[in-house]
Amino acid sequence: MGYSFSEEPNDRDDTASQRQISVRIDDNTIVYALNDGSAADSLYEMLPLSVEVEDYSTNEKIFYPEEGLDTSNSPLAQGGSGTLAYYEPWGDVVFFYGEYNENPGLFELGQIVSGEELINQMSGTITIEIAE
Repeated sequence: MGYSFSEEPNDRDDTASQRQISVRIDDNTIVYALNDGSAADSLYEMLPLSVEVEDYSTNEKIFYPEEGLDTSNSPLAQGGSGTLAYYEPWGDVVFFYGEYNENPGLFELGQIVSGEELINQMSGTITIEIAE
């Protein structure tokens, strides 16, 4: 019912064919591979973005997109550092740099490809765009 189990478990390693976004912080870049969910589509269609990133808790950085993301066909985020997610109840995009608990309102947008060690250093204005 809406789920496909035909994908190989190691699809996460095949980043060449995936949509990727870059997050620029000063002279540093973090790259994420987006999944094929509707929330990731919504974010991708908003790019490029310049946004203010904020600290939240001890394991995440967040920002609020101008419009909410469509979560109608998006997987729930299931934990793990390096996850890019959307918390629908508050309307914020989340960059996790530590473990977190699953939540029925937290949808996965993608996973880190490179630069995970930089996530906790994000502050101020960041630029998010399609990676080339």
